[in-house]
Amino acid sequence: MRKLREPETGCPWDRAQSYASIVPYTIEEAYEVADAIEREDLADLKDELGDLLFQVVFYAQIAREQGIFDFGDVVQAICAKMIRRHPHVFADQVYADEEQQHQAWEQIKAAERQAAESALDHVALALPALTRAIKLQKKAARAGFDWTEPEPVIAKIQEELAELQEAMELVDGKEEIQEEYGDLLFACANLARFLKLDPETALRAANAKFERRFRAMEKLAAQAGQMFNNLTLTEQESLWESVKTTEAGRQRKV
Repeated sequence: MRKLREPETGCPWDRAQSYASIVPYTIEEAYEVADAIEREDLADLKDELGDLLFQVVFYAQIAREQGIFDFGDVVQAICAKMIRRHPHVFADQVYADEEQQHQAWEQIKAAERQAAESALDHVALALPALTRAIKLQKKAARAGFDWTEPEPVIAKIQEELAELQEAMELVDGKEEIQEEYGDLLFACANLARFLKLDPETALRAANAKFERRFRAMEKLAAQAGQMFNNLTLTEQESLWESVKTTEAGRQRKV
């Protein structure tokens, strides 16, 4: 990395980068790691982890050039944090169960961030919106602002859906529609939290299922000598139901 950033002999592209300019690449590499894991492609995972590690090295080299910190400092900082947050592993602390250990973890983190002005501080803006919604909700819950069971969350979703429908009836209500739709998504993310689900993972699975079924519909149409986009919506929906029935049959056999 030092050679790539060398002023005279390095790579022009690498020399031109800054913290901000490589953020999109870091996010992309993190998603590619997640993709390799979801595909259970461990050979690809090895490569993607290397690509992600390279991003850390890149940031550290820029900081080193500015005399702020280097890669060694990054490693030492995370090691110190993990030791500090795991006294039950690296010291003599004993917890009765996982829940007590989790509460202690949060207390340690809170002590590290005593200067925070709000319970919602330190939730990164660059996170995917659904993931950030979950993190905001968890922080609010730790401050006592939370329901104790999922039923009120479901009622909130129904309430937000009704408000979205009302906004859709407005002649010129695009901003209102967007706001109410956002509220609905936020409420759905909250339900995922109560169900102990990751909404990003759930949505990725739904995306994969839709893509799989859509491609199967196209294949059925081609086998019948038809162009899928020339079919009527009723004919397309018939193919969709056929694909669903076939999938359900396979699942029963398994």
